[in-house]
Amino acid sequence: MLVALVGVPAVLAAYLTAAQLLRLLPADMWWQSLGATDFADPRQLLYRHAFLPRLAISLLAGAALGLTGTLLQQVLRNPLAEPTTIGTNAGATVALTIATLYAPWMLEQGREWVALAGGALSTLAVLALAQGRSFSPVAIIISGLVVSLTCSSASALLMAANREYSEELFIWQSGSLIQNGDAVVLGFAPWLAVAGIAAFLLLRPLRLLDLSDEGAESLGTNPVVTRLAGMTVAVALTSMVVAAVGVISFVALAAPALVRLAGARTLRQRMIWAPLTGAALLWLTDRLVQVVPFTSEIPAGVATAFLGAPLLFLLLPKLRTSPDRDGAMLSSMHRRSGWAHLLAGLVVMALLLCAALVVGRGTAGWHVASAAELADLLPFRAPRIAVAVSAGMMLGVAGTLMQRMTGNPMAAPEVLGVSGGASLGILLLFVATTDVSRPAMIAAGLVGALASLAMISQTGRRQPIANDRLLLSGIAVATMASAFSAVMLASGDPRLDTLIGWLSGSTYRATAADATVAAVTAIALLAIVPLTIRWLDILPLGEAASRALGLSLFRVRIILLVLIAVPTTIATLVIGPLSFVGLMAPHLARMLGFQRALPPLFASAILGGAMLVSADWAGRMLIFPWQIPAGLLAALVGGPYFMVLMWKGRQ
Repeated sequence: MLVALVGVPAVLAAYLTAAQLLRLLPADMWWQSLGATDFADPRQLLYRHAFLPRLAISLLAGAALGLTGTLLQQVLRNPLAEPTTIGTNAGATVALTIATLYAPWMLEQGREWVALAGGALSTLAVLALAQGRSFSPVAIIISGLVVSLTCSSASALLMAANREYSEELFIWQSGSLIQNGDAVVLGFAPWLAVAGIAAFLLLRPLRLLDLSDEGAESLGTNPVVTRLAGMTVAVALTSMVVAAVGVISFVALAAPALVRLAGARTLRQRMIWAPLTGAALLWLTDRLVQVVPFTSEIPAGVATAFLGAPLLFLLLPKLRTSPDRDGAMLSSMHRRSGWAHLLAGLVVMALLLCAALVVGRGTAGWHVASAAELADLLPFRAPRIAVAVSAGMMLGVAGTLMQRMTGNPMAAPEVLGVSGGASLGILLLFVATTDVSRPAMIAAGLVGALASLAMISQTGRRQPIANDRLLLSGIAVATMASAFSAVMLASGDPRLDTLIGWLSGSTYRATAADATVAAVTAIALLAIVPLTIRWLDILPLGEAASRALGLSLFRVRIILLVLIAVPTTIATLVIGPLSFVGLMAPHLARMLGFQRALPPLFASAILGGAMLVSADWAGRMLIFPWQIPAGLLAALVGGPYFMVLMWKGRQ
């Protein structure tokens, strides 16, 4: 099985490689062109300085990722650990992006050191957040998700602020194996050799981590030192890969998982076969993306994400989990009756809306619009403000509904992939037709959101502890949506500017029609959700208690899923998928003391609307005359906020 696992993709990749190479250069010239390249022959130049280096880096990077995944999964005792899911890739990427744009002198000694610093910091942040739950698999994955989303938001902001470099940055970040000479290969190979030697020197102490910490110590191994050494090797390898070719998603997850399923039981076997499998998989993937009939080449890192997301679904049943105590750790400190405070919240929101309408910056500095000026500004500012407040209210209510329905305080449309599913449906519509109307986008987004909710709900019901699987299923759906978004952005579509703005959560192109649709949906949602109060008070008690109290769980869940999917789709349509409002607003409502079902729903709506209105106004003002998308700014605030919540919970 192990030989077939490596051999089949390797043979197929070799066939594709030979076929592509024969179209480039006759076989009798291969050896001659390798040793004595004729610089006057473009075919030989491409063969020697583009084709062969690309082949070599695909094999080396694949092997490095296979070894990295094996080390991380052994060190963390987590079958889902890999550089993408624990945040290392995102940290290395944002560090290199910052250095490239603002401190290129830092790259003079090599990109590897910058990537290593960023990857190490993000990994340390993930481990610090997960420490309070004894580094449980789910805690690490969720912490990695939050850190990754925060870093990704920062990268997206940098790309939005430097649009002249955005296409090149995007292609690199998506994992491009395109090479121009031997420099990258020759620089990467020694790092891989040293890391491989270090990993095999750690084989015995790493193998003892299969025992309990007490058992490992009794056999003369310090588990803390062993984990630190293993993590150091893995993070260093990951950083080298990111520095060399960008982010290659999920090969580090797939290779160890596949060799384990194929019969590699011991750590030694996995450390030998996983790098070979990773090399074969990435080699084959790189060959396939070059033959797929697409307007432009799909980055290899995007292609591997399509492999990783379904694999994550397949591996979920094998994940050992522990009871989730996050509900306790994120609970509020005190209770309030709520209604008087809701009135105060409405007053604050009204003031924010007025400020967003009349206060702004111009060429002469800060300015408060007069009544006459406001008449001219209203057609431009009012739709944006209406879209922002309506989308924020819908996401806040949807987040509250999800947390009540699942009993999971980390549930949110963005985290569980509902926004990703809606965006995936809309992107598929972009692919299917060139004439995209608003009704068609709403229908496509609604189908995607409902499909996403159906997938994650099925995964949760199949397992006795649904919360963990629910979150990880959401990660898989969000990953597929992100990968497809990347394909669209790499396609050269003439609507690229619109797509980038929408994916960032922008209100730039908000129209009066958008504002009307969003406002009507938000008002309808707020009118309907009070009818579900009894369900929302009972559902957190658990399935048995809910059934005993007369709830028809199937019917209740279907209704709640529709109430979540429709507003999430409209919010995603008008402001894009990138936002943490659906997660932040319910938590802020609980922290302010709103406990029973009805007051938190309205409090979340007020808080969500206020957050997105504030983010939209701040996005217009902070770097005037340029603008920061509202959803992107909200995500940049939401990621650190969620980290603070998790940090408090671990204490």
